[in-house]
Amino acid sequence: MLTDQLTSAAAREARRAAHEARVDAWILPHLERRRRGEKHPVLDFLFTYYSLRPAQLRQWRPGGEPHRRPETVAWVRALLAATASRPAHLGCFGLHEWAMVYRQTQDELRHNAWPLRLGPAGTDAVVAASRIRCSHFDAFRFYTAPARSLNLLQPTRETQTANEQPGCLHANMDLYKWSYKLGPLTSGELVADCFELACAIRTLDMQASPYDLAALGYPPVAVETSDGRAEYTRRQRELSERAAPLRAALIDVCDQASQP
Repeated sequence: MLTDQLTSAAAREARRAAHEARVDAWILPHLERRRRGEKHPVLDFLFTYYSLRPAQLRQWRPGGEPHRRPETVAWVRALLAATASRPAHLGCFGLHEWAMVYRQTQDELRHNAWPLRLGPAGTDAVVAASRIRCSHFDAFRFYTAPARSLNLLQPTRETQTANEQPGCLHANMDLYKWSYKLGPLTSGELVADCFELACAIRTLDMQASPYDLAALGYPPVAVETSDGRAEYTRRQRELSERAAPLRAALIDVCDQASQP
């Protein structure tokens, strides 16, 4: 019995150490940039839009611990299951990021330290000429006012469960959010897996955005061209395929929590 306990304790410590080493590769550069007062238009999002602090991401949990809010578990499970039940729509081409800057001046841009690849007029022309179909409320709500009417859908918080689909970059990036919202039910490894996916998604999201981030090491995916749209669709499909088992794992976590 003592041997089993020691083995179990050693295994837990090994998992903890592996988790900390893994997430430090993401956390430490962010903390160093923050210390220098340096903003990063791609990677900061993962630590500012999402509410989990770096120290919390670094904290390893074994998973399977009780959750204090069963209603949260039920809501998240319903959203994840509804999303997984739908076919992936891959025709958005990341134009939500373009709609977020539509008819803005350089000073008004969220990342105004970085230029628009096509300039304000060229960016606006792409938006006006495109068929924009964003289903994700938490992307749509950041559209500029003139861009809202150009979206084929008008998602709301109330229709979130009815609208989300597994091809959406933001729905898949949000698996990270749901992993930590499920809290002690979710293992540290699964949270880190979801964060790693979110990093990859955010990279494509901003490469396909109207910003010129090539100097940061993010060559553009020029979705205003046929080649760029083909590349975006290919990578979007790959990310959707990576997200599917993580979404299934989170649904399983919710199901295990509901068992007596």
